[in-house]
Amino acid sequence: MLSEEQVRAVLSYDELIPAIRKALMDFSAGRVHQPLRSIIPVPAHGGWFGVMPAVYDTVMGAKMVSFYPSNADLQKHTHMAMIQLFRADTGEPLATMDGRVITEMRTAAVSAVAIGHLASPAAKVLAILGSGVQARSHVRALAGIRSFTDVRVWSRSQNHAQQFASEIGARVTTAEQAVSGADVVLALTSSPQPILQGKWLSPQAMVCAIGAATPDRRELDQETMRGAVVVESREAALKEAGDIVLAQAQVTAEIGELLNGAPFDRGERPVVFKSVGIAVEDIAAAKLVFDKYSARTDR
Repeated sequence: MLSEEQVRAVLSYDELIPAIRKALMDFSAGRVHQPLRSIIPVPAHGGWFGVMPAVYDTVMGAKMVSFYPSNADLQKHTHMAMIQLFRADTGEPLATMDGRVITEMRTAAVSAVAIGHLASPAAKVLAILGSGVQARSHVRALAGIRSFTDVRVWSRSQNHAQQFASEIGARVTTAEQAVSGADVVLALTSSPQPILQGKWLSPQAMVCAIGAATPDRRELDQETMRGAVVVESREAALKEAGDIVLAQAQVTAEIGELLNGAPFDRGERPVVFKSVGIAVEDIAAAKLVFDKYSARTDR
């Protein structure tokens, strides 16, 4: 059984990003067995509990995850999770590990894969909407993907924005100022209402929308969702992504399809990568963690 500290000690973006890239390619190529996540609402406490299983490569497993938006007011993490990993050939249990840090890091790794493939190689201006856990993990994940010379931060909490900006050498602006002229925009808030307006975006911009992961929440307005929409899983996005469901947006492609060589015509419009998180990402990350500890034991 591996704690959050043990997982973080062996999980690096240098290894995680390629593992996630391969997992997304395998998913879109039909080499992953994965149903939609099962969600149980917990209305009495304003949260939900989800189960995310997948069979992938030599392993299978499930992440059990909770999402409680109001935890932010209690100075607690909004997402918490555990992952159980099994052998795919015999069904034997291999490990139980903390899933919160895996969720944190694999989410940012997915964005890094998408930005690496879809954003302009010359991208220099980064807008970050949000100042929490995902904002920090995305900055770390993107360090080896693009070299941004102008980083702008907006958050609903001015104090949080100032603290985060000082940590990463960014400047605090309004949301509109952050997005206007940005090459890459990260939407990383827990807002249930749109905080990004499409009229602010350059036609060449790329948006990574991470925060709204339920069908009744959205971070992006209707105009933004007229961009070329790319997702991890069509099935999951059309059921779970409020940004897509509420806008009745058309999905152009899965990121795994594009990584596998499918053509992509964005036209003269922004690209919107909408991520909801899928089980194979967690299982691929958990396998990486398990293999690292197994290698240590073998020595």
